[in-house]
Amino acid sequence: MESARDTGGTDWFEGPLGARVLREEAARAPLALDDVFGFELLQVGGWGPARHLLDGARTQHATLVAPEVSPGVTLCAPLDSLPFRSDSIDAIFLPHTLELVEDPYAVLREAERVLCAEGCLMICGFNPFSGWGIRRAFAHYVGRPEFPPQTRRMLSERRLRDWVALLGFDVDSVYGYLGVLPTKGRNNDFRPRLAWAAGAYLLKARKRVQTMTWVLPRRRVRQRVLVGAAEPTSKVGP
Repeated sequence: MESARDTGGTDWFEGPLGARVLREEAARAPLALDDVFGFELLQVGGWGPARHLLDGARTQHATLVAPEVSPGVTLCAPLDSLPFRSDSIDAIFLPHTLELVEDPYAVLREAERVLCAEGCLMICGFNPFSGWGIRRAFAHYVGRPEFPPQTRRMLSERRLRDWVALLGFDVDSVYGYLGVLPTKGRNNDFRPRLAWAAGAYLLKARKRVQTMTWVLPRRRVRQRVLVGAAEPTSKVGP
């Protein structure tokens, strides 16, 4: 996966829009992580400065997994084939990861595999129906570099809800952030409460506990077989 860097020799995260995204996400990540405990938290995929979204982690360990070596990366591995046992991870953070990879559903399915029961899944995404999505569509139409850099797509909150539900998650909450318009000034730096009214969202879900249904063996009823008595014969022997 490529990082969202190097668009025309500049670092987007150091510009006004990229810095604004990082500032708002750094403010919301600790809120999402506040009730996430356990042994291991994975950030799957790099986004912005190394590990800046993991500062509020309350798990014993926080690991950054990415497919390529870069500052702050703890482990290099394919994002759709994580080197962890099934049901072994307490929480996973996907900061725009699904928008950067070729097969987002495969990455999401792999996250479900390694998460333990009641494990927490957190996903950041841009709202395709906001001004951020419109600007991306316009950039693509006129042949300009992708906006935001290196993103392959934007996934709506509704589609993401459908995907996580199919994989056995229950959505806990969705936080909206970023103003609707991708402007450089701070006049749009409000905090929308609803994801559909925001430029981006942070979805938080829990993996469902698979309950076992005990199936009692069906009682075998012995059927009585009635054998009829032999009919008398009228034949008289010699």
